[in-house]
Amino acid sequence: MEKLIQLTAREAVENLRRGEISPLELLDAVEARTGEVEPQLNALPTLCLDRARDHARRIMSDTDDAAAKQPGWLGGLPVAIKDMTDVAGVRTTYGSRIFADHVPGISHPLVRRIESLGGIVVAKSNTPEFAAGGSTYNEIFGMTRNPWNTSLTPAGSTGGGAAALAAGEIWLAQGSDHGGSLRRPATYCSVVGLRPSPGRVTRGTQETLFSPLSVHGPMARNAPDLALFLDTMAGFCPEDPMTFDAPARTFSQAVAEAVPPRRVAFAATIGGSPIDQETRDICRASMEPFRAMGAEVEEINIEIEGLEETFLALRSQQFVIDRELQLQSHPDLIKADIIWNTEIGLKQSTSQLAGAERARAKLYRQFMALFQDFDLIVTPGANTPAFDVNLRHPEAIDGVKLEHYMAASNLTAAVTLSASPALSVPCGFDQYGRPIGLQLVAPPRGEAALLAAGALYEAQSSLDKLLPIDPRAGEVPPVAGL
Repeated sequence: MEKLIQLTAREAVENLRRGEISPLELLDAVEARTGEVEPQLNALPTLCLDRARDHARRIMSDTDDAAAKQPGWLGGLPVAIKDMTDVAGVRTTYGSRIFADHVPGISHPLVRRIESLGGIVVAKSNTPEFAAGGSTYNEIFGMTRNPWNTSLTPAGSTGGGAAALAAGEIWLAQGSDHGGSLRRPATYCSVVGLRPSPGRVTRGTQETLFSPLSVHGPMARNAPDLALFLDTMAGFCPEDPMTFDAPARTFSQAVAEAVPPRRVAFAATIGGSPIDQETRDICRASMEPFRAMGAEVEEINIEIEGLEETFLALRSQQFVIDRELQLQSHPDLIKADIIWNTEIGLKQSTSQLAGAERARAKLYRQFMALFQDFDLIVTPGANTPAFDVNLRHPEAIDGVKLEHYMAASNLTAAVTLSASPALSVPCGFDQYGRPIGLQLVAPPRGEAALLAAGALYEAQSSLDKLLPIDPRAGEVPPVAGL
């Protein structure tokens, strides 16, 4: 079982193709590993092993190899699906007491796609209520802990998936990202997470189908595994009007034929968002692998006036679409952060929303101008390292006290507004052993070059070779400036 858990996703799929291992053996390995580490982590609160084994037997008995020839074929590899995403016949709560006993009859279009390409859903990963939160906690399943230090959070909102990957419970995890929900958990857990371009991956059933803010995407232990999972996910979906066809050249091919970026811009922050000083220093020093692969690296400043106000206005409008009716019917069952975010949207004027849209358009043009000069923009992967698991958000960053939970996400939120794909990759550890990561940003629909750069960077750092890990106990480090 230990050897199977140590395999990368690509290695496991190749072994499945050759018949050297079976999907049932991988499911046994998942069951054994979750039994070992879940009491310490609470990353995968809902297992669906019987359903998974039924699916495995169907894959093993299928003699039609048409699906196996498609890009992104997983061959019976177990995957985790975020508890925001419906899986038919499996309890799906969205982290909300309103849906504590919800069992959907139909799977989300993305889940159907993953399963049609040989992915076996083995678990639902934990999420904060309605995926709104910088720490993965809800009143149904409780808190998820970071395997690098179980006193710390794995961040949110795809914290369950990130923690499960780092601890070797699974090989691939599906998640979603609005203000950083795939990128920050990846950074905190030293795995890789991709926020794809809007339309790259179907969002399926959500009400905000015409907004580019929230996307679905993959998370993995290394960039080539993530490229494989993006091949599984990417493509046109008639249930999502923003989707488009997958590229003829697969993302796995792009990684295998990776070419280094020529010019890389490093920005220690965006729009003046506060960044932990040690994080800035580590990330700045972590530009050396790009230089080693022949890239020219230049440090730049990205000034964005009113970044937080712009993002909150647009995000809050989306919260009105998603949560207004639930606030009317179940006001006592929704947490304060969601009420706060929704009420901002309800109270803002049409003129304020129009101003935010103009600011977003200006920000987009600003990023496109930068991409005229640089192949890649690199920033820290998060404003601050992992914090106390008992907190909703960091108390302060670089001496600046935070007024609300979204204030710790402005760095990743800025990239969300740019409609650019962004990849979180590990780059080191701080003095307390907390993972530090980079956010790599490419032009819209530039996932191929982005993943190639991430894979080349990873080959230089070899930090992915540290995974998976056994959960480690630890203490909460002091907060600078308090």
